Amino acid sequence: MRVKPAAKMRLPIRLAACVLLSGLVAGCTGLREYVANGFKVGPNYAPPPAAVAPAWIDAADKRVRSESDDLSHWWKVFNDPVLDDLIGSAYRQNLTLRAAGFRILQARAQLNIDIGNLLPQSQKMVGDYARYSLSEEVANSILRLGFPGVKRYFAQWDYGFNLGWELDFWGRFRRAVEAGSATLDASVDEYGDVLVTLLGDVATYYTQIRTIELRLKFLRDNVELQREALKIAEARFQVKAVDELDVDQARSTLEQTEAQIPELEIALRQANNRLCVLLGIPPEDLKARLGAGSIPTAPPDVAVGIPADLLRRRPDVRRAERQAAAQSAEIGVAESEFYPHIAILGTIAVSAEKFERLFRGTALNGTIAPAFQWNVLNYGRILNSVRVQDARFQELVAAYQNTVLNANRDVEDGLVTFLRAQERTRHQAASVAAAEKAVKIVVTKYRGGTVDFTRVTQIQLTLVELQDTLAQARGEIALGLIQTYRALGGGWQVGATDGELPPAGHTVIEGTPVPPR
Repeated sequence: MRVKPAAKMRLPIRLAACVLLSGLVAGCTGLREYVANGFKVGPNYAPPPAAVAPAWIDAADKRVRSESDDLSHWWKVFNDPVLDDLIGSAYRQNLTLRAAGFRILQARAQLNIDIGNLLPQSQKMVGDYARYSLSEEVANSILRLGFPGVKRYFAQWDYGFNLGWELDFWGRFRRAVEAGSATLDASVDEYGDVLVTLLGDVATYYTQIRTIELRLKFLRDNVELQREALKIAEARFQVKAVDELDVDQARSTLEQTEAQIPELEIALRQANNRLCVLLGIPPEDLKARLGAGSIPTAPPDVAVGIPADLLRRRPDVRRAERQAAAQSAEIGVAESEFYPHIAILGTIAVSAEKFERLFRGTALNGTIAPAFQWNVLNYGRILNSVRVQDARFQELVAAYQNTVLNANRDVEDGLVTFLRAQERTRHQAASVAAAEKAVKIVVTKYRGGTVDFTRVTQIQLTLVELQDTLAQARGEIALGLIQTYRALGGGWQVGATDGELPPAGHTVIEGTPVPPR
């Protein structure tokens, strides 16, 4: 039976249609969904819902303002030039931030690889030269049979171009591009998260250093007061006005206070060393660089916007959402394995015995070969691969929703610390003022012999404790505000409009820029 030319043309079309329909039947995505998805199998991603509070717990407090301020340079509210300098140095030199910048470059390069897969995946230029010798001793040798024109010794020159192109019928490569694009977004948001953490840590350790310095000042002032009390006790002992118990008690009180100084000096050095690492330098004494200063003074109020703002402000929230988006695309990549991989293979080449004949028209040869490969009888492996990717997606959705909850909690923790620390400091300052007055009175009375030294010791130790608590309470105000700004995601959008910092997302590492998204 002779097949007509038109029928010959229809055969590949019918074969392709059969492959397409049978693939859609075998897979998870129906024909209507396949078309609606832009001719891609797998689900189209939509941002998952996340629960956020309608308002802050302390929204009724006059110090909590609901408007959304520009938080890109939030540390400026402290009006501390030393802190400004530390922030700028850390931004330019921190190694963790640099590493995050290089991860952006990795993700961008991987996305470009994924985009390249939309084009012919295999493109090779080949060429060779070979010299052949045919044996006359093999069975059925054409040389012994005496075929005319057959040579025992001959050469072959070959030069050509091969192409292999798997067509993206099912959206496998387009889904990979979606995943790569979302991963790039996530890496940029990771950079922003690292930056938010870095700025918050620098401000936190700087505040801790200033707080410890104030605590040490209070201790050293108390040491001087207690030394004076010891001198009074020793003088009264010399004239037999008191027994040696007062001297021993005064010396014990003094030594107890002095013993707290090395402990705070350890904490001060550790905070200093942590700050050095954030600045990207080996640990060194920053005393000369920091100079004399006080605990950063926080304004009495703070603008926090509304809880829903966290979804766009916090880079870790955006990163978690982008990671879920990337994983959603991976479901489509896995599902494409249900369907046949349709490809076009082609070769165009020239072959000749002699080099000078290589580029004649008669030396041209080539092939074009539509083909498909279909993984059948996979024993549920593909289905379970899809289930694995879907389970990972659900995991990342839950992680995203949990990140939103934790973001809400972080802000609330910072707010309550900032607000209540102000009240604590006010009461603590009044308590210290009363204790300082009591110390002066009791020492005067002891000098006159109207009270015993036990009363002096009690009031002196109380003053030491109250002043130390006051210093910590003052530091807690600044730390609470820093925590609030960090929890709000302040700082990731930092720019160079004021000339103090390099452009956001442009960390220069040995001449290599890390550009923003």
